[in-house]
Amino acid sequence: MPSPNSYDSLTRVGPGTPMGGLMRQYWVPAMLSSELPRPDCPPVRVLLLGERLVAFRDSGGRVGLLDHRCPHRGASLLHGRSEGGGLRCAYHGMLLDVDGRCRDRPAEPPGGELGDGVRATAYPCRERGGVVWAYLGPREVPPPLPDLEANRLPEGRWQVSAILRECSWLQGLEGDIDTAHLGFLHFGSERAEDQEPGTFRHYVLQDRAPRYALLDTDYGSMYGAYRAAGPGRRYWRIAHFLFPFYTMPPSGLLGHQVVARAWVPMDDTHLMHFSMSATPAPGDSLTPSIPDARPSAARRDWYGRFRLDADESNDYLLDRERQARDEDYSGIPGVHTQDQAITESMGPIVDRTREHLGTSDAMVIRVRRRLAAAARALEDEGTTPPGVDGPEAYRQRSGGVILDEDADWIEATGELRRAYVTHPGLDRSVTGGFV
Repeated sequence: MPSPNSYDSLTRVGPGTPMGGLMRQYWVPAMLSSELPRPDCPPVRVLLLGERLVAFRDSGGRVGLLDHRCPHRGASLLHGRSEGGGLRCAYHGMLLDVDGRCRDRPAEPPGGELGDGVRATAYPCRERGGVVWAYLGPREVPPPLPDLEANRLPEGRWQVSAILRECSWLQGLEGDIDTAHLGFLHFGSERAEDQEPGTFRHYVLQDRAPRYALLDTDYGSMYGAYRAAGPGRRYWRIAHFLFPFYTMPPSGLLGHQVVARAWVPMDDTHLMHFSMSATPAPGDSLTPSIPDARPSAARRDWYGRFRLDADESNDYLLDRERQARDEDYSGIPGVHTQDQAITESMGPIVDRTREHLGTSDAMVIRVRRRLAAAARALEDEGTTPPGVDGPEAYRQRSGGVILDEDADWIEATGELRRAYVTHPGLDRSVTGGFV
């Protein structure tokens, strides 16, 4: 496999590619449950890991995910009708169930050549926490779903969203594990002296060049970005990369924040960003983790789901006057849109051989190496990638915390990083509204 800096081998996800093979070992977020709002509603295009698929909800409420080409003559099932317990092709009426089996062939006479063995390529689906998960892998019995706390919250306690980005999945993910840009792209126009002393917001703006500590884990990698927080104290921003494409950002308060983000490859040059988080508690003034960008009107093609009004054609709604007045460092409204503008501006797949990486890129370098090593081990030795058979490894939390200067950051935060634990005594005001 080429060097991680070539980027090519890490971004290609189609069938038969090393990274595509790694991705297919896991359950993958494919769509939101809300995209199929009722039984027998219209089917939906889904582009996933380079495969063109059609999703539907059958008469019994089950979700099916099929190759969009009918196994009879190859007509797209997108034009089909969801009815009678399956998806019926509009060309000759062939009815396919969620397992891809042919249940009816109305255009074929009894005893005709088109037998009962005709099947469409179908992928198992499961729903949890507002997300439709799909398994595109080789196992007859799929592995467990990852035990992501943000995807296992009680009804009414979770929120989920999806946003399309026009760049490789790894560019999107790397933006989420790059904590150094926070004090510039998102908060570059704010000053430390204007913030409440002793808060996360104050410390980030006081020192915009944190130091880093990293640790490889059984789910991926973890980092802590730290800076001084008064005499004998440090403010730590602790975050995770979890195989194969999840992040838990260091925003919010460690022990309180419940969030997971998935940077799911649609193909080599487009991703679907899924954000899963707990709903804000009553009286919680902090901004929720759901992206603050507004989807545009639906476009009827394979890239039509969850597109944004803000894009390259309108400079992501950049306001040069606000930027000139230093009211907004980038001039682009909204944290998510700012991130999207930057990652898409690099090109669909950026040439990483032209990079000049520094200390602040330590986590980016580590994640590339971990991905390359896991893909190589799977391809060369058949080694199962991290987390596939260990759903409990995903029981993590991320966020900010203030520790004594001489504290071991891993030991001191062990309990706060555990999922499904309640910490009623945490004071969220220490964040200074900083997410």
